[in-house]
Amino acid sequence: MTDDFRLLMISAMYENGGNTTHRLMDGHPQLHVYPFESQIGTAHVRDGLRSLFPVKYRWPEFLLAATPAMDFHAIVDEEAKVRVRTPGVSKFRHARFDMDDDERRAIYCSLVDRTGRSRGANVEAFFRATHLAWKNEGCSGEEIAYVGYSPVIAVDTEKILADLPGAHVLHVVRNPWSAYADTKKRPVPLTLDDYMLRWNLHQHFALTTRALHPDRVHVVRIEDVMDDPLSALGEPLGAFGVSTAHTLTQPSWNGEPLEEVYPWGTLRRITPEANRATAGELTSAENERIGALAWQYLGEFAYGDFLAGVAV
Repeated sequence: MTDDFRLLMISAMYENGGNTTHRLMDGHPQLHVYPFESQIGTAHVRDGLRSLFPVKYRWPEFLLAATPAMDFHAIVDEEAKVRVRTPGVSKFRHARFDMDDDERRAIYCSLVDRTGRSRGANVEAFFRATHLAWKNEGCSGEEIAYVGYSPVIAVDTEKILADLPGAHVLHVVRNPWSAYADTKKRPVPLTLDDYMLRWNLHQHFALTTRALHPDRVHVVRIEDVMDDPLSALGEPLGAFGVSTAHTLTQPSWNGEPLEEVYPWGTLRRITPEANRATAGELTSAENERIGALAWQYLGEFAYGDFLAGVAV
């Protein structure tokens, strides 16, 4: 691990605006933004949260007896690996993405050979190797830091901060009514109670670690990002040592503007009106149940009156 490696890791519960925030970071002249979800978890993650959150979204664990090449292949990184190895079945097959995964592995191994194997060094090598191997990345030459996004990874914030002294975590939260209404659109969605268990737990980790590390853990509401992305994202970026840029107002991929974040994320329209309309898709009973289950966080995030004026 090197002292100059800086990583801003974005985390958000499903359908909470993590992909949207990630795509708004894209194109920033000072940031190397990972092209897809940076699913850096491995199958070696084994703790009490494994049954709640997929290991691909977790901070990785590595076997003591493994080699750098084995570590590289252990990292799930499903979206990028599918896109480069079997592009015809990738949901991003339309995106121009020039990267050879075998070359990326070779770069990764050479980086780890220099630093030695450790969890932090492996993660650093993963991000550096990806951007070194990405041939058509639109770089400004001014990049000073990296940005990754992995849903729910805020549950591992303590490990992230301990492993990477130059890392910050940005947690994105969305009102639970709109979030659950969107998660219901998945082919096999979580039940309301199961979703809210995970939503609540994610907020617990984010708020607790922010209280412990206020200089390195940042929390934003996606509603505020929708209203004014320059202000909402400019503050945590400033704390991270990065300037505000006009690119924060337009979601993009590799600098190419996106009319909608899909298929990078499920939020097709990122406007306050669409956000409220989505909450209106739920029944009164669902709204009441969500309010009852999320009660301890509604005041914390100023969501207490969110449903006022939402047609059900």
